[in-house]
Amino acid sequence: MFTALTIAGSDPSGGAGIQGDLKTFHAHGVYGMAVITALTVQNTRGVTGVHDVPPAFVAAQLEAVLSDMPVGAAKTGMLSVTETIESVAAVLARQRVPFLVVDPVMAATSGDALLRDDAVGALVERLFPLATIVTPNLPEAERLTDIAIESPEDMRRAAARLREMGAAAVLLKGGHLPGNQMIDLLHAEGAFHEFSDPRIDTEHTHGTGCALAAGIAAQLARGADLTEAVGRARAFVRRGLERAVVLGRGRSPINHLAAGG
Repeated sequence: MFTALTIAGSDPSGGAGIQGDLKTFHAHGVYGMAVITALTVQNTRGVTGVHDVPPAFVAAQLEAVLSDMPVGAAKTGMLSVTETIESVAAVLARQRVPFLVVDPVMAATSGDALLRDDAVGALVERLFPLATIVTPNLPEAERLTDIAIESPEDMRRAAARLREMGAAAVLLKGGHLPGNQMIDLLHAEGAFHEFSDPRIDTEHTHGTGCALAAGIAAQLARGADLTEAVGRARAFVRRGLERAVVLGRGRSPINHLAAGG
């Protein structure tokens, strides 16, 4: 049985966060486990409330899983506050998992903030050194590196800077760049690998970042190498976008059920 763990916030509308991650794990044939870091008041139109789970309780959840269950890979999503980041990092430093995907979630698809400004430093200092790969989008990478990213060349500069900041590997997601091609950049083991596909014209993108990071974790748990894991996770998200159905009155989620594993 392949297994993976998500450490993230809850999305009651089901498209992102814990709910989206568990759907993604299942679609990849992986048994999913979950540690909830925050409850959100959220739907396809936005986030209107956040209730952070006490950091000690987050750590207790994580310790309970790691002390009992085999975890093939883990991913982090919404961690929100410095104390939660520190609690998660302390447990993961003691009880290492084979692979850790860190998605530095700073905002929802709607643009609503999910990471406090004073927590960014803790994310870099405490979790980046533990990560197998970090998966920021362009606004997140700009915030982390202070590099304005307006071209593929800027993406390379930012990815290199993120590795200097302690990330073993970086997948920089280029969806915010203009143009007809969707370019993601993997920087690992001193080399760059570019993934490029035609852009899918859709506004129904709720949960794409969560699904990509969870898909990478699932594929690493299944034994794929890093480049294969990224490629398969990207293909999963693309299928989910191509087969998306309209749910809700805002940005609908990808179709996890139709995307396959």
